[in-house]
Amino acid sequence: MAFTLAPLPYDYNALEPYIDTLTMQIHHDKHHQAYVDNLNKAINGTANEGKTIEELVEAAGSISPAVRNNGGGHWNHTFFWESLSNNPDGTPTGKMADHINAEFGSFDSFKEKFEQAGLTRFGSGWAWLIINKDSGKFEITSTPNQDNPLMDVAEVKGTPLLGIDVWEHAYYLKYQNKRADYLKNFWNVVNWDKVEDRRHKAIK
Repeated sequence: MAFTLAPLPYDYNALEPYIDTLTMQIHHDKHHQAYVDNLNKAINGTANEGKTIEELVEAAGSISPAVRNNGGGHWNHTFFWESLSNNPDGTPTGKMADHINAEFGSFDSFKEKFEQAGLTRFGSGWAWLIINKDSGKFEITSTPNQDNPLMDVAEVKGTPLLGIDVWEHAYYLKYQNKRADYLKNFWNVVNWDKVEDRRHKAIK
């Protein structure tokens, strides 16, 4: 069955003023849709047809660049939309907060390191909070283009808990070249309930 683009779990204007309506419309309806369409074309009639998006992403090193790039784009964006909320919780609580404080010293320190990962990712890509596959610890990392930490080609592999898109199309209409401002405002729209749910599923 072909992959499809799910609707956003909130209205296009729900993340205003931090992420603007027009950016959400273009980012979801145009950019994400293009990844879905191109992924379907790339797998049509091949051995990859019928595989799950997770299977495709995890085998990124042994599949075609078209499947790797568009499959990663589809997975990453789906994950990103679900990480955002029109009713932001402000800060993590409970076990999520405990892990962040233990690994990074404080929530403010964590935010600084996460923003730095996004700011220093050269060109296009993503910054991530993950549970490291080898150590089992929380770690901040980044990936180029539409790669992610689930991929067998990732420099640092693990289970993503939170990610931010630092491709220019994710922020340029509102923030222009001010990626740092976009990263700082990101905290106003993080869905910490979803992040905690991912943490719980990963380590239970």
